[in-house]
Amino acid sequence: QVQVVESGGGLVQAGGSLRLSCAASGRILSDYFMGWFRQAPGKEREFVAAILDWVNTRYADSVKGRFTISRDNPKNTVYLQMNKLKPEDTGVYYCAAALAKGGLYSTYKEVGSYDNWGQGTQVTVSS
Repeated sequence: QVQVVESGGGLVQAGGSLRLSCAASGRILSDYFMGWFRQAPGKEREFVAAILDWVNTRYADSVKGRFTISRDNPKNTVYLQMNKLKPEDTGVYYCAAALAKGGLYSTYKEVGSYDNWGQGTQVTVSS
């Protein structure tokens, strides 16, 4: 199994940027599809972005054009670059890993598709 640890969260003003990192250990990251999810207080965990195999990326409509997910396989790290942040982007951001398999191309938005989760990192966007 792979273990993942998030970092890079913090407090930022609306319109600002943050870059989250997800460092993996225990397995080769290239064997996994990687996702970012977030959870705001009182709300369910929701899909933000995913990177499937080497180049295929997917985004929630709410972050398209503002967030970019990328992976650095030699460093075993996945990044989430967040620009033009809004107060509604506030929440705990979680990195998740799923062993690569064909069915994930259609289920990547689902929390249950991922087997390995980090502890989360808090992102707070002030207005």
